[in-house]
Amino acid sequence: MTGGTFPVRRFFERLIGPRAMPYLLHLRPLEWPIMSAHFLLGTLLAAGWGLRAKPSFLGWLVFVALMNGGTLAINSAFDKDEGDIGYLKAPPKPPDHLLAFSLVLLGASSLLGFLLPRPFTYINLACVVMSLLYSVPPPRLKARAGWDLIINCLGFGLLTPLAGWALTGLPFSRAILLAGVGFAFLFGTLYPMTQIYQVAEDSRRGDRTLVIQVGVGRSLWFALVVALVAHACFFAALVSQGRPVLFLLPSLLAWLAVLIPWIRQWRNWTDQRHEAGMYWGLAAWAVTDLSLLALLWP
Repeated sequence: MTGGTFPVRRFFERLIGPRAMPYLLHLRPLEWPIMSAHFLLGTLLAAGWGLRAKPSFLGWLVFVALMNGGTLAINSAFDKDEGDIGYLKAPPKPPDHLLAFSLVLLGASSLLGFLLPRPFTYINLACVVMSLLYSVPPPRLKARAGWDLIINCLGFGLLTPLAGWALTGLPFSRAILLAGVGFAFLFGTLYPMTQIYQVAEDSRRGDRTLVIQVGVGRSLWFALVVALVAHACFFAALVSQGRPVLFLLPSLLAWLAVLIPWIRQWRNWTDQRHEAGMYWGLAAWAVTDLSLLALLWP
């Protein structure tokens, strides 16, 4: 639904009107399939296909559409990016009421979360609070190197699959907790990739992101190290369940295939090439999700 997919964009503009279209775009719905897959990974690992449709859909609505969509919208409301951002090329100017709109979404997510199992409720509330701390001044942790990484590793990496598991009402297993920690580290791999192609714009705003503080080369080496730590956690999760660890190899190889060429050639890459690298990182993430789903299926 970005600027490059004009037929889709025109369809939605006709459907909801040109004034509402910027609000939809700043929810970045192209990110929702990725968020949904990571969220439902936890649900499927807990209960397999034996899910009840109503709580599963409501949980998705609360966590993905409202909480995650509201998080991305409030981020846009304060960033006012002019260049490409994650999952949205050539973003439209943030509309006047985007901040209020995003707060309504986050508030609705918080309230509706109480209709679902309490562990899910508290995880969702924690993510809402982190969303506010991440984007809203004066804390605006996304502008503080280190804090920006921690918030994302906890929110997307660790808590998203745990929220999917909590949706079933089942107690957390040792395997899902170890896998969740692994995903927290794995987001430490992905997060620098989301910043490298935005260094110029972040610098103009005065943000001190991780990549700006430590440099592109060191950020990529950091990404490689935490990818290895993440896979060590996945290894421990599989061992705890007595599952074969050899089949985790495709996940590790996928990340190495993304990172090693990037580390070797980053000085010669344009911002567009770095942005493409981020999307290859998302493809590697999908390989990891599918590997763990196959290996830890209940």
